Amino acid sequence: MLVVGLCGGIGAGKSTVAGLLADLGAVVVDVDDIGRRVLTDDAVRDAVVAEFGDGILGADGAVDRASLAAEVFGDTDRLPDLEAISHPCINRELDRLLTTIADSAERPDVVVLDMAVLVESDLGRLPDGRGYTEVVVVEADRDTRLARLLERGMSSADALDRMADQADDAQRRAVADHVITNDGDVDSLVDQVAGLWKALLSEG
Repeated sequence: MLVVGLCGGIGAGKSTVAGLLADLGAVVVDVDDIGRRVLTDDAVRDAVVAEFGDGILGADGAVDRASLAAEVFGDTDRLPDLEAISHPCINRELDRLLTTIADSAERPDVVVLDMAVLVESDLGRLPDGRGYTEVVVVEADRDTRLARLLERGMSSADALDRMADQADDAQRRAVADHVITNDGDVDSLVDQVAGLWKALLSEG
């Protein structure tokens, strides 16, 4: 079973590529969704509150992600503080999921870990060696990415801050085994992903 790490800068379209790979037969694990879910774990929530204060809690006592993001991506970069709490928990859940998938009767040929931060973190690098062994990077130029983020309702300042917080194209390319260019040409994207799928099956 080949495990692939799929990443790309915000607005590059990695989730679109993940969806195309799923259509071709890959099992896609949304690592960012796992990151959201671990915040509902009592121990993680308590550790996050201890680090960032009660202001990140909503009226229901759960972590309010918008308030947490304001703290994490504010004037002082607190992202490493959040990652130190959440990433070990995410990797434990990834290990559990990948073990379950590998042991299933219908084990897939390819599992894709769809993640926002690959270069910038140890997510998906598991001590038992079950993590990703191939990296796929989705790219789009800066202006295209910014336009997509503005269409999502993000402010220009917020979008540029999020882009600046991530690795740049050169850093992602340095670890890439495969690069997909998503410049808005849907037919080209579909063709690239089809070619990628064939390559992944040959490497699995």
